[in-house]
Amino acid sequence: MWVTSSVVESTVVFAVLVVLAVWIDLFDLPWWVWVLLVAADVVYTAVVPQWRYLVHRWEVTDTAVYTQTGWWARERRIAPMSRIQTVDLVEGAVARLFGLATVTVTTASAAGALEIAGLDRDVARRLVDDLTVKADAVEGDAT
Repeated sequence: MWVTSSVVESTVVFAVLVVLAVWIDLFDLPWWVWVLLVAADVVYTAVVPQWRYLVHRWEVTDTAVYTQTGWWARERRIAPMSRIQTVDLVEGAVARLFGLATVTVTTASAAGALEIAGLDRDVARRLVDDLTVKADAVEGDAT
């Protein structure tokens, strides 16, 4: 899913650059500039999905949901079960092609929701059900 998303993103960026080149006549740029742009697209498509796979992690225990994300800086977040307000499941267009989904755990935190992307659709559904039961069983008002 992440490879396909990267290919689509880099293709769109390159298409925009070509349109801009036609519109403001950038074809006078040296050939090596175009080679660098294509190389940057290829590197982006090859590196970004692998990097995401190596960095993104998640875990659910009886007391909390843990996530790790980040590119240059790693962000680890913990959402105690007593603070969970909603648990959502989203299947984007690309994710649906691969049978994947994203689970979003919303709390009262100013940092925003925790997101677990790229889960198998069935795993995501079970996770939503499991988190809903666990959050409901914990005393607290989720604020």
